Amino acid sequence: MPTIRTAALAAFLVCGPIGSAEAASFPCDKAEAPDEKAVCATLALNDRDVEMATRFEILRAMLPMGGNAKLREDQEAWLMERRACGADVACLTQAYDGRLKTLRAVFSEFAKQGPL
Repeated sequence: MPTIRTAALAAFLVCGPIGSAEAASFPCDKAEAPDEKAVCATLALNDRDVEMATRFEILRAMLPMGGNAKLREDQEAWLMERRACGADVACLTQAYDGRLKTLRAVFSEFAKQGPL
């Protein structure tokens, strides 16, 4: 019988990131900061944001408390890095690519472990 962790990972791998210009990890109609507005206005950034948010939420549900706290701290630090980019799309792209690389690596480690 598959575990919750295995099922969540399988669902993500089958479905992949979902998203459109209206589906950032925050409500675009309430975006006020330059970084948020740029994410909402740029489909490629929006897609990265949706993937990042999806991976983050699945990992948050899978990690034990200590790992979960570290994941949140890292995410908050990353959000500050994203905010520092302002509306600079190149900077935002680089920030998202770095964060996604990290989150994908964590997913890979879980996949290697197999079912619990």
